[in-house]
Amino acid sequence: MTETFQITRKQAEAYEKLFVPALFAQWAPMMIDIAGILEGQRVLDVGCGTGVAARAAADRVGRSGSVVGLDLNPAMLEVAAGARNDIDWRQGDAGNLPFAGDEFDAVMCQSALFFFPDVDTAVAEMTRVVRPGGAVAIQTYANLDEQPGFLELDKVVHRIAADDAAQVLDTYWSLGDLPALRRTLSQARLDVVETRTTLGIAMYGSVENLIEIEVRGTPLAERLSDAQISQILTECTEVFVRFGTPTGELAMPIRAHFVMGRKL
Repeated sequence: MTETFQITRKQAEAYEKLFVPALFAQWAPMMIDIAGILEGQRVLDVGCGTGVAARAAADRVGRSGSVVGLDLNPAMLEVAAGARNDIDWRQGDAGNLPFAGDEFDAVMCQSALFFFPDVDTAVAEMTRVVRPGGAVAIQTYANLDEQPGFLELDKVVHRIAADDAAQVLDTYWSLGDLPALRRTLSQARLDVVETRTTLGIAMYGSVENLIEIEVRGTPLAERLSDAQISQILTECTEVFVRFGTPTGELAMPIRAHFVMGRKL
């Protein structure tokens, strides 16, 4: 996958306002727990986005610890810095981390590994910069066939959009094979000590809100015409009735994988 997922400042602001509460905020406490983050530690969040996991880590390590949030996208980091100024926000490449070896007590990567063009190199870099005995914790999503709501969205987009556009959505589920993810960590000389699969809920205010977040708020929007987006909305309005709540929101199940390994 060569998509770099670079977004504008406006899209980054929408990400923090819409994506984070709808989906990503629920994973941050689990990420902190599986990484075993403690007060006083030095923590790195790779692919931090606007920083929801980094903020949770900062709360855990307290004033005696420190957190670095790293992302390739400058707009994400600008929004992250506006939300929290006690975290060291850095622009950098997950495949070539700008840190010395053994520098961190824990490294985490929430909902980002599948965006990296070379997953093996990224995990090897996370392993390099964590101290011996330190934790590398990663969260991805289960395969698309285990995500009933998002599977329906994927089908609609694939019917309407060109393959290269629709494949943007497929990226999110590309690391859903848990045994393969464990092997990736093991090959990086990490002792995999914990795996966890959790069923969460992605909440959207309406079908329109779903499309605003998952289509207009991503690089997919640049590959679709307004007519195509309108058609996606029309078809999804019919398909997503079964995910509606009594208050008119959408509650879509989403299954996440967590894996934690310790550096040998």
